[in-house]
Amino acid sequence: MADQKTFILDTNVLLFDPTSFNKFGKNKVFIPLVVIEELDRFKKDQNENGRNARHFARLVDDFREKGSLVKGVILANGGTLQISILRDPSTTHSGIDLSINDNLILANALALKEKDEDVILITKDINLRLKADALGLKSEDYETSEMTIEELYSGQRNFEVTSDRLLEFEKNRYLGLEEQERKVFYPNEYLIVHEQGNPQRRQLGRYNDKKGGIVPLIKPREGVWGIYPKNIEQQFAFDALLNEEVNLVSLVGKAGTGKTLVAIAAGLEMAIGQKKYSRVLVSRPIIPMGKDLGFLPGDVNEKLGPWMQPIFDNIDFLFGGQRASNEQTTWDELINEGLLHVEPLTYIRGRSLPNQYMIVDEAQNLTPHEIKTIITRAGEGTKIVLTGDSAQIDNPYLDSINNGLVYCIDRLKNVPIVAHAKLTQGERSPLSEIASELL
Repeated sequence: MADQKTFILDTNVLLFDPTSFNKFGKNKVFIPLVVIEELDRFKKDQNENGRNARHFARLVDDFREKGSLVKGVILANGGTLQISILRDPSTTHSGIDLSINDNLILANALALKEKDEDVILITKDINLRLKADALGLKSEDYETSEMTIEELYSGQRNFEVTSDRLLEFEKNRYLGLEEQERKVFYPNEYLIVHEQGNPQRRQLGRYNDKKGGIVPLIKPREGVWGIYPKNIEQQFAFDALLNEEVNLVSLVGKAGTGKTLVAIAAGLEMAIGQKKYSRVLVSRPIIPMGKDLGFLPGDVNEKLGPWMQPIFDNIDFLFGGQRASNEQTTWDELINEGLLHVEPLTYIRGRSLPNQYMIVDEAQNLTPHEIKTIITRAGEGTKIVLTGDSAQIDNPYLDSINNGLVYCIDRLKNVPIVAHAKLTQGERSPLSEIASELL
């Protein structure tokens, strides 16, 4: 095929998505043998990288039955998968040190380019892309979405109506929509309904897909576990968190916008205050600077303490603001009674979690596959809340677009039992807001 391209996949691409070789259309996908050797070092790991390395190995082993991988086998999409090694690396670029695995991958790309093939190196390693550019090779990041962070679904919009319709909404606590209007909105999208030409006269609402119209927000008179929303965005967030018809909520916002605090407050209110759920389960991924928890002394609870401390800080704040007459004076009592549970996501696989209010903090550090694993754990009556800031990524294989939180928001925005709120106004402190904006 004259216009066929050759895509060379780096190790980190296959660790991020073991099925990535199927996503390049009717083109040739070339995987250097050194990449297979690097994947082999990950296969025994009991984490996402290990699972993906094993998954890829099983997929490739199935292809061996279809023919020689060295010569290339035909994929279901019409493309070709080839796994090979340079026969004579000395013929490649003389400035490359072939004792370095990344350079061996570049050498493979250069060798294929010398055969007049249109070669593109696919890698999530920025430095390797820089090396490729220096050698005159095309290189790209592996993207699962063409969306930009600015195009990400915000979960809210302004909706301009006549003064009569605004009065109707205020009086009836419901505003019916025409069929053409309904097509514009996503299920559970939040709306700032304002009068034409007068943005100051407004009401807040949510598009209810079942009713085909706009309904008012849920507003507890006495706050939520002692917390009151400080801005419109937090009102939207509380509505999603307290709505029993919504089973999955995603909250996105920069540091200090109150994502984790409002989520935990709503969880305590729904599970302990209103007894709608059996317990509150709060969790977060462990992505430290060095991944080995063994550097910390003590038993497993003592080792996990530093990683869970941000959650306990929020719980401390909530209980510090409780009325003195409240019987539940400390969160230790709730933990001892099994009503509140804080744990890492490490042990989530294989579990079934019925009738729980589950909060996953820092969800931007999860891969799309990990997000899927978590959501599929939800049993009957469970509500899952994902919070995170897509601009603060600690996982080396993720960025602001391909992380699991953004993936989930984009893929599930049309689902009636899912709601999303974007928080932009910092409420932690004036200093925190200044730091978020200027530093």
